[in-house]
Amino acid sequence: MTRRTLPVLVALSLAVTAPVSAMADNLGAAIVGGIIGGAIMNSQKPRQKTYVKKSYNSAARAQNREVQTSLNYFGFPAGTPDGVLGSRSRTAISQYQAHLGYPMTGALTEYERQFLVSSYNRAQLGGPQVVKILQRSQQGPRALLTAFQKEQGGGGTMMAGGHGGFGYAGLPVEVSDAVDEIAQSSEPSAEQLLQRAGFIQTADLNGDGKNDYVIDTAVTGSSFWCGQTECATLLFASTSDGYARKQFMYKLNAQRTNKITTADFQCDYAGCKMNDPMLASATAVPAPAPAAPAPAAPQAGGTTMASASASISAIPMFTAPAPTVAPSLASYCDKVGVLTNSNGGYVTAVSMTDSQLALSEQMCLTRTYAIARGESMITQVAGLSAEQVDAQCDAFGPALAPYVAALEGGSAQDVMGQVRSFALGANMSIEQLQSTGAICLYSGYRRDKQDVALGAALLLVGAGQVPYAETVGHHLSQGFGVTQNGEIAKEWYDLAITALDGGAEPVYAPSQEGRVELLKAATTGVPSGQPVATPQPAALPTFKME
Repeated sequence: MTRRTLPVLVALSLAVTAPVSAMADNLGAAIVGGIIGGAIMNSQKPRQKTYVKKSYNSAARAQNREVQTSLNYFGFPAGTPDGVLGSRSRTAISQYQAHLGYPMTGALTEYERQFLVSSYNRAQLGGPQVVKILQRSQQGPRALLTAFQKEQGGGGTMMAGGHGGFGYAGLPVEVSDAVDEIAQSSEPSAEQLLQRAGFIQTADLNGDGKNDYVIDTAVTGSSFWCGQTECATLLFASTSDGYARKQFMYKLNAQRTNKITTADFQCDYAGCKMNDPMLASATAVPAPAPAAPAPAAPQAGGTTMASASASISAIPMFTAPAPTVAPSLASYCDKVGVLTNSNGGYVTAVSMTDSQLALSEQMCLTRTYAIARGESMITQVAGLSAEQVDAQCDAFGPALAPYVAALEGGSAQDVMGQVRSFALGANMSIEQLQSTGAICLYSGYRRDKQDVALGAALLLVGAGQVPYAETVGHHLSQGFGVTQNGEIAKEWYDLAITALDGGAEPVYAPSQEGRVELLKAATTGVPSGQPVATPQPAALPTFKME
């Protein structure tokens, strides 16, 4: 028996053998997850190196230089424009994609490239509008990207061909723009997509007498909009000013046969939301039948009062309290995104006046990075479906629950020491622990299961990646998966900041300048380089952050 196969065999035996103690239960559940780490490590065995000389024709190099020059201008450092899109350029592309809300693949779609380069050219031409945007925003040139994107309603009006600004027959311009946008990243043309069953569905979702529109990208065949485990769906709800666009993600089943319908959404005067696709459809529990009324007491004179049973039965009886639902981090980040967009971009250390908003933005940013990284890593796990990976990650729940519970009152140093001891006894290599932790962090965030995400973050810290302590700090600061505690959150933030200051490799937004300074300022409540400013609620949109 080789040492490489021993952890997997131990994991399998622990998964099917009755535990002898509570500790064995927890440790066994954790080691089961080692199958994920083992699968990744085995897929990364050293292979004989082959060297392939890449060749780029002059046209491709010129196009790549345009991309690199544009990225550098907008503050996404791609290095010297040499026409070769290496790792630095791919990181810059991911930052550009994250800034505009696109999937962070590190590779540009044709639409993303055209929008980037045309925005750069437009910025170079200048003009009153460009000057006005730059003067009003603290984002610098990046504010131009945001403004140009808003002009297009999220993208689409600059597509070659397309509907020409008038909309496809029977469709609003906003919906037609989205059709063109999707067509740019898929093989079928816009006209062909419109002919596909289930691509666009209509219903009056908000009850205003107008059609609302749902686009399901699962039928496009585009990997840009629809990955291995999740697909995007676009909802266009009618308003007094046109149609408001909102994007959601839904999980695919193993057969990729489930489709989105208009019944999966709920809309009212406040907006629209998607029914949680991760939960089984709730069965309506009928209210208990009202008890038969007692006979009325005789009144003076021997008459009785008329029975009130009819009026009583007409009143709805709500005797059972609604079940408590854990707050959704995905929904919370949607709200934070609205605030970020309305404020013209992310808070910086210099512009910060509300430390809580700054930390909320950074929490949602780290969630996005964790999901993107896990989505990439999960492709290396051979032989396991997405559902099996999720089940493996859920097995960590009992194992790490004591350490998650210890966050309620334990110091960061104490809990980190306990998790390190757990990691050392897990019979897994450090690389396996780190790979498993990163995938389970993705699994937890993707399914909005905060216990899985928080446990995975603790495992990563215990496995030596201390910058992930920032994630634990965010959960404690915002109260997701654990009771909110700002004082203990500060200890976890400090662990991450100290590690980063000491030269540890960043795990989130590695090329974002000033991020450590922002965390320092936000966790002390004092903006960097300026006095403490009193927050002005009237200057922010009236969104209640739950």
